[in-house]
Amino acid sequence: MKISAIILARNEERKIEKAVTSLLFCDEVLVIDDESSDDTPKIAEKAGAKVLIHSKKNEFSGQRNWAMEQAKNDWILFIDADEEVSHELKSELFKLQIHTGIASYAIPRRDYFWNREMKYGETQKARTQGIVRLIKKGSGVWTGAVHETFTASGKVEKLHSFLNHYSHDSISSFVTDINFYSTIRVLELAKEGKKVSGFEIMFFPLGKFLYTYFVLRGFLDGSVGFVYSFIMSFHSFLVRAKLATQTYV
Repeated sequence: MKISAIILARNEERKIEKAVTSLLFCDEVLVIDDESSDDTPKIAEKAGAKVLIHSKKNEFSGQRNWAMEQAKNDWILFIDADEEVSHELKSELFKLQIHTGIASYAIPRRDYFWNREMKYGETQKARTQGIVRLIKKGSGVWTGAVHETFTASGKVEKLHSFLNHYSHDSISSFVTDINFYSTIRVLELAKEGKKVSGFEIMFFPLGKFLYTYFVLRGFLDGSVGFVYSFIMSFHSFLVRAKLATQTYV
């Protein structure tokens, strides 16, 4: 099975080399660069990737769908610039036997924050259920402006080995990211004509924190689990506050 690997990137000069290097076992590695202002394209090319410049225009699913059309192989492996393929996953992909009717594979993701592996809370679903990342070309489409998902026309299987995710280097970068992603989500909701009430602004973020920290047992990840749960609930607040005030910054 020949695989084209795809990374979407923008201003990821600190992380792109690690991501590309983990994919060099693939038959093709493409970095789709969203007009970076740093050395991301140069570093990616030096590491062994082919770089294509293409603006996503705040539409992650559109960028992924466009990227799939550029791949030369029938099977496409998507990873983010802050992720890497583990040695175990690489080995599993080498041995993978594709059966008729399978359109995609979900890959479990192992999240690290402050150099600590997280197992509960917000990250638990991706760890246990996996995220669709290995896709047969033409078997479906990506949807959603942000936190996009792949809708497949065939069967979805799950792999066993982990994709490693090194999400945020600091609290400030985490907050910067959720501010950016919340704006994209608000623009998407505004186009759909969605409204939000004061009740939702006040209580939905609180409910999200209680759910991820206690029900999903984020507290078992210690102080890291608390910080992660709190900031992700703040993301929920930002989405609703921006939508209510129509302040999309």
